[in-house]
Amino acid sequence: MSGLVQLGCYTPASGGGAGEGVMLARRDPYSGVLTDLRVVAVTDSPSFLARHPTRPVLYAANEVDQGRVSAWTMAPDGGLSPLGSRPTGGASPCHVSVAPDGGLLAVANYGSGSVAVHPLDSAGAAGERADLAVHRGRGPDPDRQAGPHAHMVWWAGARELWAVDLGTDAVNRYTVDGGRLRAAGEAVGVEPGTGPRHLAYGPDGWFYLVGELDATVTAYREDPATGSARAVARVPTSADGGQAQPSEIAVDGSGRYLYVANRGPDTIAVFALEDGIPRRVAEVDSGGKWPRHFLLSEGLLYVANERSHGVATFEVPASTGVPVAIGPVLAVPSPTCIAPGEVLSM
Repeated sequence: MSGLVQLGCYTPASGGGAGEGVMLARRDPYSGVLTDLRVVAVTDSPSFLARHPTRPVLYAANEVDQGRVSAWTMAPDGGLSPLGSRPTGGASPCHVSVAPDGGLLAVANYGSGSVAVHPLDSAGAAGERADLAVHRGRGPDPDRQAGPHAHMVWWAGARELWAVDLGTDAVNRYTVDGGRLRAAGEAVGVEPGTGPRHLAYGPDGWFYLVGELDATVTAYREDPATGSARAVARVPTSADGGQAQPSEIAVDGSGRYLYVANRGPDTIAVFALEDGIPRRVAEVDSGGKWPRHFLLSEGLLYVANERSHGVATFEVPASTGVPVAIGPVLAVPSPTCIAPGEVLSM
């Protein structure tokens, strides 16, 4: 089992978080339980982390009023050396993603509802922003959807970018040429009031969109001939749907199970993917309060419970897909994101 995990933590710069920035923990080689927590980068509210696909570089979205994206070179022991920081042109960025070829970085500015693109040089450092696409519109929820709120950016290819917008009930598609964004319409239809947050890609052309506001997962199927996608099924993320505010969504490596974190009920819901359709088979306690993010890795599940300041570890048997809590909860101040911490071979 590989040995390092990186954690982003809210700091006082964003909503009164208790963290200092990016932290590193070591995984026990036998149990997988996390230990030896330490700060490796002091930075304002790194709410989401992403890795370069070929370089030993880590990126973080700094979720502050004048949003920034920061980068570090990773040492073999998990230490971080600064590669610089760039303004994203928007407020409260909450997601960052690197293109598959490693040439561009995209950032979702939640507060201002915009998407920024930055070029990356040969060392993986981000250059000045190449473009900024500002979303327009609103949704039916007067409190959460009075304007656009970009919540995720996802590369559907080296030059195709999707942006999930909670505020406008949209998944916007862009083509990217030389770092410039060109709107290409909506990637999929989204029901009004969904409040889409994140999506996860599954096998055989299926992908899944989690709605933060209506606590649902919508399953879409791509048509390989046309590239279009249609909604096939829509299911609640929790048995306690009235209280749930789902956050992260992911499909396991086998493609057999889908996982959703539910804030409020504080659970992890497990769905079997039978013919692509999600069917909830279990819902387990997240091991804390307000599960904002999780990491599936090598038969283990790590859950960042933001408001109880801890990361819980679960074993995930391949036979059932249902997480089983193991070991003690690691005390982590205001955790927001968990990422693998190993240095990639060049």
